[in-house]
Amino acid sequence: MKRPLSFSLPVTVVVLAILYIYLSTIFVFIDRWFGLMSSPGIMNAVVFTALALMSVFNYAIAILTDPGRVPPSFMPDVEDSDNPVHEIKRKGGDLRFCQKCSHFKPPRAHHCRVCRRCVLRMDHHCIWISNCVGHANYKVFFVFVVYAVIACIYSLVLLVGSLTVDPQKDELQSGDSFRTIYVISGLLLVPLSAALGVLLGWHVYLILQNKTTIEYHEGVRAMWLAEKGGHVYKHPYDVGAYENLTTVLGPSIFCWVCPTSGHIGSGLRFRTAYDSMTGASVR
Repeated sequence: MKRPLSFSLPVTVVVLAILYIYLSTIFVFIDRWFGLMSSPGIMNAVVFTALALMSVFNYAIAILTDPGRVPPSFMPDVEDSDNPVHEIKRKGGDLRFCQKCSHFKPPRAHHCRVCRRCVLRMDHHCIWISNCVGHANYKVFFVFVVYAVIACIYSLVLLVGSLTVDPQKDELQSGDSFRTIYVISGLLLVPLSAALGVLLGWHVYLILQNKTTIEYHEGVRAMWLAEKGGHVYKHPYDVGAYENLTTVLGPSIFCWVCPTSGHIGSGLRFRTAYDSMTGASVR
């Protein structure tokens, strides 16, 4: 499901940053290091262009894809013997009901104050895509981060390598123009590589645990309460590292870095550690 487009300053900043990094990498770093028309130059330009295109493509899909809406007719079936996990409120023991949306919330769904609606399997609201990261666009958001990290590190390597090429001769030819490009690119690429690398590592951890960011923070409290009562807390949606990976990224390893999401199901019910069947995720 697609979302309507609207202007977003953070998204505009990201698009301009991507454009600047791409142009400086192709026409400055690669050209200075190898020569853009040489065989190594063409090869690096093609590879980096492919990475940039995949980053932009996945970024656009993450922005345009609705993260998942709770159907107005949704009602939790507490008599469903195949669904042993029925999430309830932290206080009172009632089934989770959103007062703002006036409907019940499925497991793993949360209300987003920015989007002003409940989002299926909500991870977080990301200002950089001007959208929630949820059930329908979580994978494509993750894949975007993967390509963005690779592209930033690749560009940084080309930046450093191009600095080793006859700097005195180049300085006479270019004056201060290239120096400015290198300073701006360094100020963009170093923090971006670090921040995106940390973000990628965080979401790899979450995927291996089959958790969302919200569930991680809720789990910390649940673990503390369980230990306080002498019990052991286990995240109910953790079905094993490999199964967790296939649940989020898809059954085929060859599709893990593609923005495909035909495997994710409705988002109203998820396979749990308590399910007796160990097949594919229930849709």
